Amino acid sequence: MDRDVKVYSLSTCSHCKSTKKLLNECRIQYDYIDVDTLVGEERKAIIEDVKKVNARCSFPTIIIGEKVIVGYKEKEIREALGIHEG
Repeated sequence: MDRDVKVYSLSTCSHCKSTKKLLNECRIQYDYIDVDTLVGEERKAIIEDVKKVNARCSFPTIIIGEKVIVGYKEKEIREALGIHEG
């Protein structure tokens, strides 16, 4: 698995928690940022980063290599990671 995986999330979001749980269960290494825990300029900068790939700036926003997935879409996430169910 040579793709970078990044998750922009909210600490209180159930879909974000489900996404992290799926990645953990699949033993995928990923970076995540809980945007709601950031403050000031750092928060503004990260929100701008999210808007570049997801204009609506909704969460979770998942970046797997070049692919952007918005929301908890297990099938799409697994496909982007090259993981097949079962």
